Amino acid sequence: MGRFFEPRIHNDTKEHKEEIETRRHVIPAKAGNASSAKPISKFDKKYFMSESNCNTHFIDYKNTGYFSKIAIDYIEQKEDLQTFFQHEISDKGIENSIKARESFPETTRKILVEELQKQYAGTQSTSIVQQNILSLKAQNTFTVTTAHQPNIFGGPLYFVYKILHVVKLAKTLCEKYPHQHFVPVFYMGSEDADLDELNNIAISGKKYIWQTNQTGAVGRMQVDKQLLSLIDEIQAQIGVEKFGEEWARILKKSYTPEKNIQQATFELINALFGKYGLLVLIPDNANLKKVFEPVVVKEIKEEFSYKALQQIVTALEEKDYHAQTSGRELNLFYLLNDKRERIELENGNYFVHALQLQFSQEELLEEVKNFPERFSGNVVLRGPFQETILPNIAFVGGGGEIAYWLEMKKVYGSVNIPYPLLLLRNSFLLINEKQNAKIEKLGLQVEDFFKKDFEILDKIIARQEERISLEEQVDKLKALYEEIKSKAAKADITLKNHAEFLYLKAFNKINGLEKKIANALRKQLAAEKRQITKLQSEFFPNNSLQERQENIAGFYAKYGMAIFDIILENSLTIEEMFGIVVLK
Repeated sequence: MGRFFEPRIHNDTKEHKEEIETRRHVIPAKAGNASSAKPISKFDKKYFMSESNCNTHFIDYKNTGYFSKIAIDYIEQKEDLQTFFQHEISDKGIENSIKARESFPETTRKILVEELQKQYAGTQSTSIVQQNILSLKAQNTFTVTTAHQPNIFGGPLYFVYKILHVVKLAKTLCEKYPHQHFVPVFYMGSEDADLDELNNIAISGKKYIWQTNQTGAVGRMQVDKQLLSLIDEIQAQIGVEKFGEEWARILKKSYTPEKNIQQATFELINALFGKYGLLVLIPDNANLKKVFEPVVVKEIKEEFSYKALQQIVTALEEKDYHAQTSGRELNLFYLLNDKRERIELENGNYFVHALQLQFSQEELLEEVKNFPERFSGNVVLRGPFQETILPNIAFVGGGGEIAYWLEMKKVYGSVNIPYPLLLLRNSFLLINEKQNAKIEKLGLQVEDFFKKDFEILDKIIARQEERISLEEQVDKLKALYEEIKSKAAKADITLKNHAEFLYLKAFNKINGLEKKIANALRKQLAAEKRQITKLQSEFFPNNSLQERQENIAGFYAKYGMAIFDIILENSLTIEEMFGIVVLK
């Protein structure tokens, strides 16, 4: 619903221990006070050696140059944004969000558990997943959620990063607040109809595009021959790598002709992240939407969300922030088979022009009652639906998503839906040892590559000029000849001019040598510039962050399932910093 902007296999013993640890937290006998738990300390290390096959260090988001002002100001909790969110990014914010969620209705939990069990029926799932589903019946179980559309084959890298962020957050919260249980959830935006945004991936710069004539909600589209042929093409590209064939097998098992895209995506995510206890929720579901019916009815009768949104949009613009959306007077779509079209109010009647449908208000409300699955919120109501059906305390999203959510606080308040703690998802730049060796040979650091190429060259030039400068030697030469002139003059005053001539001759030869050194340096810099340009294109394809362009396939092909363990190990929770990971 709406847009989202934005193997190392565990051995039996380790997996068994993880399951025991998970069960210990599932449904505690007695709920305690969250504030009594050990506080979550802010991240204070900018560099550390990972225990896994990588070295990792972190830099501030604002030093990357790739994140919006509103995203940076939010993670810094700037005063101008204080009124636009509910909970601060801290242990106190988490505790307050928990308190706001403690009254989540038992009937809603029951429906959520039942629908999740139906979704997982017939799908191989881990015991941790099954325990997490059952734990949602308990009033002291909460979710931490991220959301994304069903991009083919896992989409860009940040698709993986945001999932592992909620996995790490849930695990950390379970340890710090032992009287509550926290479940990581991936909420699938399968009703999104923007195919151009979801039908492509890139692997090592090579782009794969699913060409299909299907229309409407992408999640309802069928896996077809064209999509399956892309898997064969991917296999041909990465099959030479150690785990390339394994990745192709995973895709082929998930994407089969009898499935639609949301089911295939569900199975892919479950296959990759089920071992961590991640739950995948497909909200395109009549029973879940029935829970949201009062909000849909209120929207039809009052157009409440548009009115609430306008107040926030105006306030944001007064603070010099760009509003992501101004919404529409009626923020609902009508879903029918393979179509998802706007519902528009005109002269007292409701029209779905693309489907040639017309309703009176009474007829439309009856439609909501009888067919809740036919109604889908746009970006304004997507979040409220999510927060209605999940006992959620934290939402992890990208910079664009956070900007959207900062506009929605009054929308939630208008229907008494708790507003969660917002966290900017983790971001990483993954580089290999070969690339890192080139950086070290250039005498640079990875973070230098976030700068413009001329700024990087200026740093190299400054360092080289200092290294090869003859200024000190010229000063010594001048002092030497001054002594020579003085001694020569004492013997014969006319020899002073001859000594000066010898000095100028020596100086000119040194000056000529300095020019030759400079020319050699320029040639050397030309080669270094080519290396810098090549590395920047690898780190920032299409002048964008790697995570927004590259798919996980190329990294899985080299490292197998261990790549997810590496990312998880290096994922932060509430610390909000950009990670640079050197893979070994």
